[in-house]
Amino acid sequence: MAKTKPGKKDLDSYTIKGTNKVVRPGDCVLMRPSDSDKPPYVARVEKIEADHRNNVKVRVRWYYRPEESIGGRRQFHGAKELFLSDHFDVQSAHTIEGKCVVHTFKNYTKLENVGAEDYFCRFEYKAATGGFTPDRVAVYCKCEMPYNPDDLMVQCEGCKDWFHPSCMDMTIEEAKRLDQFLCSDCTSEDDAKRSLNTFSVSPSLEAKVEPKRRRR
Repeated sequence: MAKTKPGKKDLDSYTIKGTNKVVRPGDCVLMRPSDSDKPPYVARVEKIEADHRNNVKVRVRWYYRPEESIGGRRQFHGAKELFLSDHFDVQSAHTIEGKCVVHTFKNYTKLENVGAEDYFCRFEYKAATGGFTPDRVAVYCKCEMPYNPDDLMVQCEGCKDWFHPSCMDMTIEEAKRLDQFLCSDCTSEDDAKRSLNTFSVSPSLEAKVEPKRRRR
């Protein structure tokens, strides 16, 4: 009679090799890329399991960096911005090299200090199509671009819109010294109503990319 193959067992946690850092399902982690010249991949751990030989595997949901997406990195993307993708994978737990925190966009903008382990996510990303959820976001300033949290912006006391100092012919140092600011429209007492503009964040579907992750 054939023996049944020993099954896998779910684990509540995994301690990263060589550290005292404990990873649990729901945590975000940094995973070692196959190319040592690249930055670590970022993923959310969905499940941790061990086989009969005690080899530990993690089921992860990948975050993509803007440059890994079909549309590539764009002007409004922050340096620490990630997209939560619909790309799931199973990896060896040994490829986990650290933990990180992926904040909501709102919470990230409230951080007094951004550490190396801090990232933020405001979009979900469909890896096959390059589509985003939400697929439109509010825009600001004369340049009508979405908000990049890495860029200093000043708020107009009149219309309450936000502006880049460079778009207002100011230096960042000049903007920091302002007690209050009025944009050119409000300064000239232009009462025309501003329309609520939005910006489409999904790229055209002409470009295609291969999945960036490799199974280990």
